[in-house]
Amino acid sequence: MPATRDIRDRDDLDVLLRRFYGAAFADPLIGPFFTEIAGTDLELHLPRITDFWERALFRTAAYGRDAFAPHAALHSARALTAAHFGRWVQLWRATVDGLHAGPRAERAKAQGERIALAMLRRLAGPTPETGGSGGFVPLAALRLRSVA
Repeated sequence: MPATRDIRDRDDLDVLLRRFYGAAFADPLIGPFFTEIAGTDLELHLPRITDFWERALFRTAAYGRDAFAPHAALHSARALTAAHFGRWVQLWRATVDGLHAGPRAERAKAQGERIALAMLRRLAGPTPETGGSGGFVPLAALRLRSVA
């Protein structure tokens, strides 16, 4: 049954983020960044990331943290690549699409792609010679769109 309602509030974000992180933690490509490298405690992490998304989608929560710093620390432990960010985007889009439809859901997916691209560019630089994105487009997300 397709999703029929938009993301309405923080409770919807909580459900969405729990489902997304469940998939991300279990994913063989990006899961180790959460489970082995960062040792992410979801119950500790969830309120922070929910604040982030609540601010991004509703402009209601206060999020004063540096979202880039934890990713930079991960990247220094093990390089985050375009493939990692592409998989993150694929899982994010699939999770949003599985639960919600509407303008906020579309904004959440677009914002996720923008964040992934910005993080990759900051971490690896803008050119393929330096291991950067080289015009990175999350191909996994494009494949997902063509199936939907």
